[in-house]
Amino acid sequence: MRDNDRDPVFGTRLARHETELRQLYDKLYHDEKAYARFIDMLRRMWEERSGALKALDAAREREPDWYRGRDLLGMLMYVGAFAGTLAGVREKLDYLQEAGVNYLHLMPLLESPEGRSDGGYAVADFRKVQAELGTMEDLAALAGDCHARGMAVCLDFVMNHTSEDHEWARRARAGEREYQQRYFFFDDWRVPKEYEATVPQVFPTTAPGNFTWCEEAKKVVMTTFYPYQWDLNYANPVVFNDMTENMLHLCNRGVDVIRLDAVPYIWKALGTSCRNLKQVHTLVRMMRMVCEIVCPGTLLLGEVVMEPSKVAPYFGTVEKPECHLLYNVTTMASLWHTVATKDVRLLCHQLSQVFALPGEYTFLNYLRCHDDIGWGLDYGFLSQLGQTEVPHKKYLNDYFTGKWPGSPSRGELYNDDPRLGDARLCGTTASLCGVEAAREAKDKAAMEKAVRLDIALHAFMFTLSGVPVLYSGDEIAQENDNSYRLDPLKAADSRYLHRGNLDWKRAAQRKRPDTVPGKVFAGIRQLEKLRAEHPVFGDGADAWLIETGNTHVLGIGRYARGEKLLALFNFAAEEQTAWPNDPTDYTNLVTGETAAAQQVTLPAGGFQWLLYAFPKK
Repeated sequence: MRDNDRDPVFGTRLARHETELRQLYDKLYHDEKAYARFIDMLRRMWEERSGALKALDAAREREPDWYRGRDLLGMLMYVGAFAGTLAGVREKLDYLQEAGVNYLHLMPLLESPEGRSDGGYAVADFRKVQAELGTMEDLAALAGDCHARGMAVCLDFVMNHTSEDHEWARRARAGEREYQQRYFFFDDWRVPKEYEATVPQVFPTTAPGNFTWCEEAKKVVMTTFYPYQWDLNYANPVVFNDMTENMLHLCNRGVDVIRLDAVPYIWKALGTSCRNLKQVHTLVRMMRMVCEIVCPGTLLLGEVVMEPSKVAPYFGTVEKPECHLLYNVTTMASLWHTVATKDVRLLCHQLSQVFALPGEYTFLNYLRCHDDIGWGLDYGFLSQLGQTEVPHKKYLNDYFTGKWPGSPSRGELYNDDPRLGDARLCGTTASLCGVEAAREAKDKAAMEKAVRLDIALHAFMFTLSGVPVLYSGDEIAQENDNSYRLDPLKAADSRYLHRGNLDWKRAAQRKRPDTVPGKVFAGIRQLEKLRAEHPVFGDGADAWLIETGNTHVLGIGRYARGEKLLALFNFAAEEQTAWPNDPTDYTNLVTGETAAAQQVTLPAGGFQWLLYAFPKK
């Protein structure tokens, strides 16, 4: 421990990690002065942390698995769309608690330029909140109110790039070499073309290429996502030091969960795909140790939107962990695939991989989020079922946009590329389930089926181990918002179809059981309460697939602490029978009825949670 580490708590935490931290830092940077500045920054951020947050850290250190409990439920929202401002969100905390939410994920809210922000993912100042949403003080006040109610706050940390309006970018554009070295600047197109030979394009139709000509600097700059988002050069220790400080600044405002945006992209190397490079894991491991030193009550949520083989490594190892949480993205996409095809075999294949992962891995489970749905499915497996990638993707997109005969879904495509036969999908859960179409047709039977499917999909999400997260509006079956087409700043981005303002008139119907919002709100709330009540839904449960004898019906088994659960989901458009062939008498958790689970009949889009409690010895 250093002589000037007078605080024994900070000194003890630093000593616990410093050998490894120093080794990893030297592995990337070999810069003694930069490392000294890095440690001084950590000490300063610890000293700035409030007593209340330090007390919360200590409590979570005593219960390190606090986020793995079956009572945790998240909600993802845009502050402006939900309540106008951060102060408005504070006024709506009673509503969130009524919905059972105790983990609040606020979408990007830091200062970014209007019309060139990619929904807030082009940050111009990491220390300022977007003026129309409030201030950093408002963010801290909201976090304080949430903590008083036992709620955690999550915020995106956009670490791969900054806005072209960021101070670093402005100074780089003006020719300051120190700031150009924080990005990737090139005098001509020779080296960028070498990169382009191996680096895939993220948005080939709306933002082709990975580089942009900067006229003011008379140089080429790397812009992986959009021309106004300049990639940061993490091979420069100043970038890592300063961005880590920006992250800790948010933690010191009360943010409990840091969502590491686009984390696989943060290290670039010529001749590679610039994705998932080993240096990325070094950086994330260091950030994990930084949090354990300065703010150990903080979690890291990695945004890794890739297949399971590339997602799981971001958990790190038991000895050297990286992210606490990762998105269960492939399961989400496979679930919607199952809604369209009515065939559970791909979803079973996907879940078998998830169930085989170590129990220490905690996934964030969701049906919808702010983004589109990409069809990054296992086409090697689907080829065994006679499916070919391009026509199969076309079927999925035709189904969910309502073009396929008989489809009740109402979505829109995003980044449609007819040349490659590829596109991504937008839409709210309710509209994709058929609520919107049933309302327009005034079809009562179709509405009952759509609501049943909506609730069943949430039941599937709650069946999985991990942290379930609702998308704001899904709790009241909010439909697509087509008004985005009237806004010139949004009209070209169909993702705003499901980013509309929360319909508070619709939310007011949540207590009326004769309304669609009332049925969905009550249905989801019942599932949340059952999940919190029964140990079988906990993260430590064993989970396996059940053979149902029917390719339309998914079966999941769970066991924990003397409870066994059979969860059955019918994805067909008609009533189906499953054959678990279990003679045990189970209790239907939703209805309270008791029956053997040998032959189970489920309505179209319906599900059953069947529980057996073993007699206590």
